[in-house]
Order: sequence, then structure tokens, then C-alpha cells
Amino acid sequence: MARSVEAVRCLLVVVLLTAVISCATGPLSACSEEADGALDCSRQDLSGADLSGANLYEANLSRADLSHADLSGADLTVADLTVANLHLADLTGANLEGAWLDGANLTGADLSHADLWGADLTVANLTGANLSGADLFGADLYKADLSHADLSGADLTQAAIWGAKASQNTIWPEGFDPVVAGVSFD
Repeated sequence: MARSVEAVRCLLVVVLLTAVISCATGPLSACSEEADGALDCSRQDLSGADLSGANLYEANLSRADLSHADLSGADLTVADLTVANLHLADLTGANLEGAWLDGANLTGADLSHADLWGADLTVANLTGANLSGADLFGADLYKADLSHADLSGADLTQAAIWGAKASQNTIWPEGFDPVVAGVSFD
């Protein structure tokens, strides 16, 4: 009996050490924690990182390199992604409600079925982005580049899209008139 208790203790120590080591070497290990508990990952190189399902609520990811990162299903509610590089990032089903993405590079990013309710996407580059089925209710897309983007099935209700730029290849939700909304075409 004493031997099995000792074996269980050793196993627990190994499991705990493995967890500590993997946390310390994970993709967010270079980030610091703010006083309010939010992560500060500003200016970090997180390119190609697997952050799927991560809790990044209120995280500061401004100017971070998240190109090719997997952020599918991540909680990025009210996160600061100002001028972040999200080129070809997977944000499928991510929660970006109220997030700041102004000036972000989202070229070729997959934002299908993402929640962008009230997000700030001013001057964001969404060239070739997949926004199909995305919730853009009340989002600010002023001067965003939507050239070649797919917005089929997206909710653009109350979205501020005036001044956005698009191409003839931009796919719009059924019944949406980009000209009436103030979109310019190159």
C-alpha cells in the first residue's frame, strides 16, 4: 500500500512539473500580466502560434505579430489588436466583440462566423478576408479595405461602413447595397 501511495505521489509531481514547464514555454509565456489581470502581449511575435480557444479577454495585443496564428474560437472580447498583424490568421468563430482592430492587417484572415459586434475596424486591411457569416452589428469599418473580401451572410446592421474601400470582387450579404452605404470602389 505504501508503495502505491508513493507511486501516485511521484506521478502527481511529474504531472505538475510537466504542466508548469509547458505553461512557461507556451506561446504566451513572453507576455506580462497587467494589474487588472489582463495579458500584455503588445509587440510580441506570436506568428504561427496555436491560441485556439484561448482566453484573451481584454488582452493587449497591439502591434503583435499574429500572422498565420490559430485563434479559432478564442475569446478576444474588448482586446486591443490595434495595428496587429493578423495576416492569414484563423479567427473562425472567435469572439471579438468590442475589440479594437483599427489599422490591423487582416489580409486573407478567416473571420467566418466571428463575433465582431461593435468592433473597431477603422482603416483595417481586410483584403481577401473571409467574413462570411460574421456578426458585424454596429462595427466601425470606416476606411477599411474590403477588396476581394467575402461578406456573404454577414450581419452589417448598423455597421459604419461609409468610406470603406471595396473591389468588384467583394462579396456582399444578400440585399446589401454597398453604394448606398457609402463604399468606394477602386
